[in-house]
Amino acid sequence: MSRVSGCDTFAHFNMPSLSKPGDIMIGGIFPIFNKEISNTVMFEREPLGTVCSGFDLRAFRWTQVMIFAIEEINKDPAFLPNVSLGYRILDSCASPTNALRTALTLAGGLQGMGSPCPPAISALIAESGSSQSVVVAGALGPFQLPIISYFSTCACLSNRAKFPTFFRTIPSDYFQAKALAALVKHFGWKWIGAIQSDNDYGRNGMQAFTEEVQKIGVCVAFVGTVLRTYSMSKILDVVEMIKQSSVKVILAFVPEGDFYPLMKEVLRQNITGIQWIASEAWITAARPSTPEMFPAFGGTLGFVVQKMAIPDLQPFLRKINPYTDPNAAFVKDFWEAMFGCRPVSTGIYRDSSEINKICQGNETLMDSQDVFFNVTELRVSYNVYKAVYAIAHALHELVFCQSLQKKTTHFSFFFLQVTEYVKRVNFSNRFGDNVFFDEDGDPPASYDIINWQLDNGKVQHVTVGQFISTQSGNYKLQIDEEKIIWMTGKMVTIKKMIFCTTFKASNSELSCFLLFSLFLCFICPLTFIGRPTLWTCMLRHTAFGITFALCISCVLGKTTVVVTAFKARHPGNKAARKFGPVQQRIIVCSCTMIQVVICIFWLSLSPPFPEKVFRYSNKKIILECNTGSEAAFYLVLGYIGVLAAICLVFAFLARKLPDNFNEAKCITFSMLIFCAVWITFIPAYVSSPGKFTVAVEIFAILSSTFGLLICIFAPKCYIILIKPEKNTKSRILGPILDKYGHRKNSADFR
Repeated sequence: MSRVSGCDTFAHFNMPSLSKPGDIMIGGIFPIFNKEISNTVMFEREPLGTVCSGFDLRAFRWTQVMIFAIEEINKDPAFLPNVSLGYRILDSCASPTNALRTALTLAGGLQGMGSPCPPAISALIAESGSSQSVVVAGALGPFQLPIISYFSTCACLSNRAKFPTFFRTIPSDYFQAKALAALVKHFGWKWIGAIQSDNDYGRNGMQAFTEEVQKIGVCVAFVGTVLRTYSMSKILDVVEMIKQSSVKVILAFVPEGDFYPLMKEVLRQNITGIQWIASEAWITAARPSTPEMFPAFGGTLGFVVQKMAIPDLQPFLRKINPYTDPNAAFVKDFWEAMFGCRPVSTGIYRDSSEINKICQGNETLMDSQDVFFNVTELRVSYNVYKAVYAIAHALHELVFCQSLQKKTTHFSFFFLQVTEYVKRVNFSNRFGDNVFFDEDGDPPASYDIINWQLDNGKVQHVTVGQFISTQSGNYKLQIDEEKIIWMTGKMVTIKKMIFCTTFKASNSELSCFLLFSLFLCFICPLTFIGRPTLWTCMLRHTAFGITFALCISCVLGKTTVVVTAFKARHPGNKAARKFGPVQQRIIVCSCTMIQVVICIFWLSLSPPFPEKVFRYSNKKIILECNTGSEAAFYLVLGYIGVLAAICLVFAFLARKLPDNFNEAKCITFSMLIFCAVWITFIPAYVSSPGKFTVAVEIFAILSSTFGLLICIFAPKCYIILIKPEKNTKSRILGPILDKYGHRKNSADFR
């Protein structure tokens, strides 16, 4: 057996990599392929190979963001002057064992970089999965190599004793567990199921979540376990567990790759009617976010890190081309994912069973609308960007404090600088450079609450709220809910109520009833303002229907009085005597009781209820009152319309009364306004979404009520307050003719 000396390597891992030489090298590990097919271990000096499949566009974009950030730093003359950053990026295949291989490869030296004994990396950006990060941080931590993760959230990685050099630019699952528990509490769910992945991420996250929900009295009915390498029989066991359970809310604390096989089976078996809650690992992932998945998983809620934008990143991504550098790793796979064709012949890192067509060579990314090029809502990608800048800032501090020749002997100083700048980049975009919220270096939680919606055939990840938490336990869950909560609206309503009560009515009993009913109509909009509850939803529609029925019944009674008074102007007509106060009360009570009976049946059979919907807005949860039975709602409106139409007809028949007797004209005009408002209301109500529906209804109630008040009582107030000399019975009734047509004194009229 020959002896190996110098910098000769005994063996090496044959792994494709994206690399560029530099004065200081930064390593990167990403799950570019998300499934490990097989391991081939060779001895002596033969390569150690791994076959992977399942190209992940999202992870590939993470690699490009790392390259973009490094090139951006190298172009900045004020940042690390005369020092260039290099990189080498490897694929972990989303496997802990392969992540360890890549980490040892990067830490042991960079083959193929043009030097017989090349320098090792100075820092490492890794990894996506928590299990991979546990392995990498455990292996490289004793060597004081700074490791910054962009997507590993397991709370176990905050243990400084086990992982002294591990940092991350994403909050720990300690915070996400609190956020998920707060979400469950917010919606009042008490009986839920859970799915976890069989790894550090899933087990630790589910344990933390279970501890949190137990504090608020929530029961977890079952916990199913999945993993991307599980057999189909294990997946079917979990599906059967879901089908047998009565829970309607399920939390899935799993990475995308582990959850996707279960998602497909849930969809295949048509399991619907479940409210899914997602962890940050899959809520915005592209692969499961398809219209095909929407019937089973539409409306899913989950948490993601806050989004940010990176200027000038999109042109950089559109320049990716396999023909520019035919040997660039992963680019051919990216091209195939984008266009469905291979720019060159199939390489050894492809599944040999796949048959792919060859590209024509004229494909371009410039006009592509793929989500890959949407750089306005970057989440994990921005964490990668921050990780690169944390390392660069630490190196910049190191370079200007010590000479470059001595930098490799000062791991401790570099480690402290990385600690400082990981904190700074975590907060600088929102909190400023001097805010650092715990001791382990973990950033505070600042999540966006995401909901799945379908828009133009595409699943949209819509931000509906925010969760902010700190290690000290202070947190705030805020879901953006649309509701009518206008203080000015309340003030206007109250002013109108006061204005209503200041009117001086005539001595007529009907006028008093009408004023009282108008007062109730002005109160009705108060039930429309604020957060809908079961009682306010039932009250707002029934109270509206009954008070308006009472109001129009009073107007109907007054109209009947006008008509009979008109007939009574002729001597010998006994109509006025037949329509006295008793008959007026009967009309008002009977017409109102019909509406009361309708409302009772409505509340008994299908009452209104509060609900939270997503169909109106792509940004917010809409809080509204569902009418329950739409037929009952329109029956209530229709009955009010019938009463108004009868009033209008009666008033129109009495329109030829003498000018001095203006009641009929006032009622006619008020009914015209009333009918015009509510006829306009129907199309406006149907076409107005969300809070605008409530606003339209409030406007219709106030405007129609105000119209009745002004048209009927303003002329009376004018006579009483401004022209009291006209406020006499003879002046109002005008001349009365006897049976021969001769003028008779109105005082003789009884």
